[in-house]
Amino acid sequence: MRRFGKSLLGSDRFQTIAAAGLGGFFALTYRLNRDTGNSSDAHSLLEGQWPVIFALWHGQQLLIPYAAPRDQRFASLVSRSTDAEINARVIERAGHQVIRGSGGRVRRFANRKGGVKAMLSMRDALRAGTNIVMIADISKGAPRQAGDGIVRLAKLTGRPIVPMALATSRNHVVRRSWDQTTINLPFGRRCLRLGEPIHVAADADDAELEAARLRVTADLDRVTGEARASVGQRP
Repeated sequence: MRRFGKSLLGSDRFQTIAAAGLGGFFALTYRLNRDTGNSSDAHSLLEGQWPVIFALWHGQQLLIPYAAPRDQRFASLVSRSTDAEINARVIERAGHQVIRGSGGRVRRFANRKGGVKAMLSMRDALRAGTNIVMIADISKGAPRQAGDGIVRLAKLTGRPIVPMALATSRNHVVRRSWDQTTINLPFGRRCLRLGEPIHVAADADDAELEAARLRVTADLDRVTGEARASVGQRP
């Protein structure tokens, strides 16, 4: 039975149908949630700083493609695993580019997971004026702790990191998932919060990179708390 389920998940036909269904549901859910009026204005916050590297926590990304400013281009980093294929197709259906690979760790085993290739692809996308959307914490690692990949990308490219969080008042949290995945539901309120851009110097040493990583973690926690408070959720 397990082998059948794995085979089904890997089926191109199943992935296409699932992506269409989920993409339609997420797009509708975003539209059917009323903004609280406390969402950040990306254009005023980031004037003169585009393109940027948007950072968010694992399990909180389902509605993000539908909140993106229409006058900007976006590329999302998505794992190369079979399980992530449906997510990649949903993002593409929303009109965004997908870069496959692992960006959380860049030192150990990164090349095996496509980390080096992904890093270079993200660098090239930023140079071409495309914003990057990147999960900050490492899959199956410590949740809500930014990895070093995102700060090294900022160092490599000179582009700032912008912490981002979106919350809805109606949702279902998958408690058994390691990242506490949140499935947003329609007919509620929503809020998108952005943090101040975090710059990493091109000559930053290891201590400065660690300080930047800790700031990304702290600022992501802060904007996540702000978004949740705005829709009436507990931190």
